[in-house]
Parts: sequence; structure tokens; C-alpha cells
Amino acid sequence: MPIQWFPGHMHLTRQAIAERIKQIDVVMELLDARLPGSSANPLLAELTGHKPRLKILNKQDVADPVRTEAWLAWYNAQPETRALALDASETAPAQRLIDAARSLAPHRHGMDKPLRVLVCGIPNVGKSTLINTLMGKRATKTGDEAGVTKVEQRVALAKDAYLFDTPGMLWPRIIVEQSGYNLAASGAVGRNAYDEQEVALELLAYLQRHYADRLVERYKLDDASVALPDEALLTEIGRKRGALQSGGRVDLQKAAEVLINDFRSANLGRMTIETPEEYEAWLAAGQAADAERAERKAERTAQKRQRRPTGR
Repeated sequence: MPIQWFPGHMHLTRQAIAERIKQIDVVMELLDARLPGSSANPLLAELTGHKPRLKILNKQDVADPVRTEAWLAWYNAQPETRALALDASETAPAQRLIDAARSLAPHRHGMDKPLRVLVCGIPNVGKSTLINTLMGKRATKTGDEAGVTKVEQRVALAKDAYLFDTPGMLWPRIIVEQSGYNLAASGAVGRNAYDEQEVALELLAYLQRHYADRLVERYKLDDASVALPDEALLTEIGRKRGALQSGGRVDLQKAAEVLINDFRSANLGRMTIETPEEYEAWLAAGQAADAERAERKAERTAQKRQRRPTGR
């Protein structure tokens, strides 16, 4: 089932970005390095126009380093775009961010023309942690849950550089089905918007293909078990982790929660659950399906109009 989540405060964030962008020189978007394509907000392109973009692959310390390099190359190949990998808990990231932003807006410097950077990102991507690090104190509330920050803030990066923070925002409709599952697995989507077992099974199927050794190591599986169909494998993981009901039956809901929590906390090791090539294929398929839906809707609308009686 497609996953969608766009609470009311995100509409306000959308409006705030549209208004703020008029005074902004560079748009800094924080991405989850474990899902750099799925965590990029396509709505930002519409809201920010042709502003230079700085893509920050955050949480790089829990992402697959080989795949992170591939994603950096992919983003850096795009026009007016720079990409950096970052761990939001890095003790002194400010200068790296300022230098990267200045390279995109070299005309903005000095007190009379301060550099103005807008930082955006999906919920739970680490923006609040980054802001706290930049300010050297706990300035904003953080948490492993979507939708914690709900107000805009201004942070001084330097005497002539300002960062404007915005609440995390998804987009009204997620057309890439796999992106919905990946966003849910990462914690970017509210808990009421998805079924944990469904998300866990999608995640598990991907990990079987790309990180089977991590599953073997974490859950003490043998070669036969790790090759089981995804639901049977989730059952085996639940049994190994003690997610049992009365009578010794495996509680699949608890097993799903174990798997998702192990992914989010990096107990499974450093992994990235999409490559640029995979994401481009998913996006093309999603766009094609979306165009078909729009065409069918237009046909139904036209048919209804034809059936309406004409007045005299």
C-alpha cells in the first residue's frame, strides 16, 4: 500500500519556504545518506526555483561508504549543485558548510551582503542535531521521530553568514512507492501512516539481496535461513530475537519492530538502501504510473461532462 504523510504543519512550512526564498542565496538540503534519493524533496525544486543547491548527505557514519561516494558523484554532476557527506554530530562542521555555500554564491560576503542560507530537509533527517552543533548548545529539540521541529529559526554561522532553519517537510504525494517504504524505514514518516510489518518485509527483501551477510551476523542465521522468503525470514528473525507470543509462536509485529529499530540504530552496520541507478529506475516507473493515473482521471472527467444534460 502506498505510504503518504503530510500533516497540517507541513502546509505552513511550505508557505514559509515560498516566502523566505525571496531573500535566500543558497538552499541547503539535508538528506539521509542511507536513502539519498528518496529523502530529497521534489517539492523544493518548485519552491526554490533556480537557487544554487548544497546537498548534505547526513548520517554518513551509518551509511555504506562506497555507496555514499557514488551518491556524492551523482549530485555533484548536477548543475549549480554541490554535495558533501556529513555526520550531524561532527564537532566543527560550520566552516565546511560556509565554504561550500560561498562557492555557490561567491558574490555574497561581508556585513553589507551577508550570505543567507536556507536549510531544509525531511523530518528526522538530523537538522535539529546539526543546528545544535553549529550553535554549540541544545538550541532545538531533537528526537528519533518525525515532525519534532515546527518553527523557523535563524542561526549565525559567521559574522556575515546566516542559516535559516525550517521544520521538516515531506511532499503531498509520494509517487515512488519504494521511496515511501524507505522513508518509513528511516523514521521520516509518522507512525500512523504505515504498517510496520509491510515496511519490514520490503526492507528485509532488499537487505537479503544486498546485505545478507549483515543479517547472518546480527541474527545468527545460517545460509539456508537467510535465503528464506521474506515473511519466513522475518519469522526466523523474530524467533532468534525472542519476539514470541504464548505457546512459542512468533509475534511478527514485534519481529518487524526489531528489524526496523536495528536498521535505524545501525545495529545492522553501515548500509544504504538505494543506489543512484535504482532510484532513477524507481522514479521513472513512478512518474510513468502517475502520468497514467492523471490520464485516466482526465478521461473520467471528460466522460462525466459528456453525460451531463445540456441546459436550454
